[in-house]
Amino acid sequence: MGKEDLVHPELSYGIVGILFKVYNQMGGGYQEKYYQEAIKRELFINQIPFLEQVRCDFNYEGQLIGRYYIDFIIDHKVVLELKVTPAFAKKDIVQVLNYLRQSNLKLGILASLNRNNVFYKRILKGK
Repeated sequence: MGKEDLVHPELSYGIVGILFKVYNQMGGGYQEKYYQEAIKRELFINQIPFLEQVRCDFNYEGQLIGRYYIDFIIDHKVVLELKVTPAFAKKDIVQVLNYLRQSNLKLGILASLNRNNVFYKRILKGK
C-alpha cells in the first residue's frame, strides 16, 4: 500500500501531530479527560473541525438497547478514540470498528497517551 492508498492521509498526519504535541507538552500519567481537553484545544487552534463526545444509539430490530459516546469525530471523516492504557486490547480495536460501522466512516485512530509514551493505531472499516 502506497501513500496514495491511505485514507485521509493529511488529516491523519495532522491528528497524529496533535497527539504528539499534547503528549510532549503534558507528559504522561494524566486521566483521559485532561488529554481530551488539550486535544480539543489543539484541534480548535489548528482550525480542524470536530465533534466531541458524539452520542451514538445502538439499536436492535428498531429498538434502542444502549448508547455510547465517541471521543471525537474529526472533520466528519475520522473517529478518534483515546485511551491511557500501556497497550491496546482486542476490545479497544473492536470498539473503534463498531464506532466506524455506526458512524459510517472509513477511518479510526485509536490512540493511547499513557505514563510512558504515546502510540496510535489506524483502523480501517472493512467492506
